[in-house]
Amino acid sequence: MNLKQVVLGMALVATTSLSALAQCKQQIWPDDKAKAEECVAIFGDAVKQGHYRTATASLQWMMTNAPKWNTKLYVDAATAYDGLASQEKDPAKKKVLIDSLMLIYDLRLTNCGDEVNVLNRKAAANVKYNINNKEKATELLAMYDRVYEISGNNVNDNNLEAYISVVFVNFLTQKNLPEAQKTLTEEQILARYDKLVGVIEAKILKAQSENKIADADRYKAIKANVDDKLSKMVTINCAFVKKNYEPRFKQNPTDTVIADKIFKYMFKDKCTDDPLWTEAAELKHKIRPEFGLAKLLGARYLQSKNFDKALPLLNEALSLAKTSSDKAEINILLGDNENQKGNKQAARDFYRKAIAADPANKDGFEKIGDLYYFSFAECSRKQSLAEDRLVYLAAYDMYAKAGNQEKMKSARGQFPSVTELFELNWKEGETKRIDKCWVGETVTLRTRGKE
Repeated sequence: MNLKQVVLGMALVATTSLSALAQCKQQIWPDDKAKAEECVAIFGDAVKQGHYRTATASLQWMMTNAPKWNTKLYVDAATAYDGLASQEKDPAKKKVLIDSLMLIYDLRLTNCGDEVNVLNRKAAANVKYNINNKEKATELLAMYDRVYEISGNNVNDNNLEAYISVVFVNFLTQKNLPEAQKTLTEEQILARYDKLVGVIEAKILKAQSENKIADADRYKAIKANVDDKLSKMVTINCAFVKKNYEPRFKQNPTDTVIADKIFKYMFKDKCTDDPLWTEAAELKHKIRPEFGLAKLLGARYLQSKNFDKALPLLNEALSLAKTSSDKAEINILLGDNENQKGNKQAARDFYRKAIAADPANKDGFEKIGDLYYFSFAECSRKQSLAEDRLVYLAAYDMYAKAGNQEKMKSARGQFPSVTELFELNWKEGETKRIDKCWVGETVTLRTRGKE
């Protein structure tokens, strides 16, 4: 029997075996069991030894006469025809072998079901041989769309980067066509990209949760390659988002899918100062509150002095914070919020909470130092420069704890002079309390130029 007859025989079986319910887990023998057992022995040994052509006749007989015998039939058949196709040099014969391989997967699906597993395997084999075949580009894309439709996050790893490659081939095929003739738009490319990246990110999270660092790194590398391939098809920048997504979002401001895209792409292109990004971020956070976004939005509103929106978000971020470092960051921002409103004592309280939450974070000390440094005007009694300059000593001490040499130098330049201390009969090394002002710190007297 030649290869064309093999393919025709397989096609006949495919049209007559319609049940996709059986899983072919148990052996179902035909009436001529002796012949079947002989075929199983022949193709089993031949495939194991890599004698693929020797296996084809027995495989064909079994697929025609015992199509539901066992999944091993189709596993071995795929191995045999994949091996033959890989070895074949003649283009015409190679095409017949590849078509036969694809039909084997169809037969397995028809007789044994298990669509997710089988179609993932068929897609991988199809892309292996047909990725550069422009005539197969549309077929490949449809197959991969189906794989991702039915597989959820259980897409086979070898079908991750392959998907974007299939999209890219279709993009190249249509690149020079008039816009009206193109069937693959930028938005359709992005929709497939989003679905693919969603699967990859789910695999990364799963690997990380199982402490499989090498797997997580491998998935991240795949995503980097996917991103690189996307950049060759679509230029996603703020202008693209404003043109393609803003009108749709304005029409339906509760569309979380569009909001996610606006948030992601505008963040990547660093145009988050646009109100559109803020609107999308707010919707995203409303649907699924999370620490990072609450902090980001809170800081954004704080920067624009919108305290009514900043404070609730920062308080929410504090409630969502899980680590000492996160708690310290939010307390710093809450302190900034009070500072901008002129509540310096309240600001200091938050900065102290930040220090208590995470002693390794020195920002709290520096922030308190700034409060003291810039309190000279409001704390001055204008009776003695030495007394008024005590705030700079307090500021210096905070900067020293923060390890900020530049600000220490600046504060030291504002220390009282020897003459100013002499006027009050004060001496270096003595301690004085700043009790005529909200600062309320006790400092050790020093003069300019000396620590």
